[in-house]
Amino acid sequence: MHKQIYTELNNGVQMPLLGLGVYDMYNQEAIQTVSTALKIGYRLIDTAAMYENEVEIGKGIRQSGVDRNEIFLTTKVDNVSQGYDKTLQAFEESMKRLDCDYIDLYLIHWPIKATRKDTWKALEHLYNTKQVRAIGVANYLLPFLDELDTYNTIVPAINQVEFSPYLFQQPLMERCREEGIQLQASLVRGQRFNDERLITLSEKYYKTPAQIILRWAIQHNISTIPKSSSPIRLQENFQIFDFEISEEDMKKIDGFNENLRVVEDPLELL
Repeated sequence: MHKQIYTELNNGVQMPLLGLGVYDMYNQEAIQTVSTALKIGYRLIDTAAMYENEVEIGKGIRQSGVDRNEIFLTTKVDNVSQGYDKTLQAFEESMKRLDCDYIDLYLIHWPIKATRKDTWKALEHLYNTKQVRAIGVANYLLPFLDELDTYNTIVPAINQVEFSPYLFQQPLMERCREEGIQLQASLVRGQRFNDERLITLSEKYYKTPAQIILRWAIQHNISTIPKSSSPIRLQENFQIFDFEISEEDMKKIDGFNENLRVVEDPLELL
C-alpha cells in the first residue's frame, strides 16, 4: 500500500492531500465505495449536504473498520441552508446524517451573495466552540476572497475550487499560498484524458492520464479529491506517490490551460 502524503492546515490540523470525492454517488454504491477506498488507504472523504448521501458516507466509514480518528471527513452547507441560524442547524443535521461525533472540515459550498457573510460567521462560531476541527470555503475565486477578507476573523483553512491543468488558476493558487489557505481541487471529471499531450506524458511515466493529473496537483501542493466508484480506478488514483513529474514536464502541463469549466462559474454569483 502506498503511503499517503499529509499537509498541515493553517491551524495545525493535518489533512491528507489525496482524498475521495463522492459527488453523484448514492445508496449501496456510496457505502461500498467509501469502505473500499478506506481499505485501500484513503483517509480523506469529501461529501456535502447537497450530494444527499451523507447517511451512506457515514455507513461506509463504519463498515470499513478504520478508526474514525484516522479519517478526515469533510461536508458542506447547502445553498438553501445558508444564513447564520440556518447554517448552525444544517451542521447539526449533517452530523446526525453522518452519525459521527465530529466533522473535520465544514465548508460553505457556494458563495451565495445574500447569505455568505452570515454563513461564514456561523462557521467561525462552530470553529470557536470546537464543534469542527477546521472551516473553509468552496468555489471562492479572487473577488470572493477579497470580500471575505473584509469581515472574517478566521482565515479559511481550505478553498475547494475547480482547478486542473485545463483550468489553471495561477493567481488564485498564489493568493491562497500567500494567505496560508490550502487549495483543494475538484478535477476535470475525465473530460481531457484523450489529450495527446497528456497521453504522451502517460507513456513516458508509465502512468494513466488520471495519475498524471493527480500527481501534477500534488506536486503543486494542491489537495485533490477525485471521484470514482470503480475499485480498480480507486487503486490507480491512489498510486501516485511512487513517481515524480520533472520540472520541465510540470511547466508543460501548466501550459494546458484553456479555461475549461465542468461546473458553473462562481463569478456569476457576484
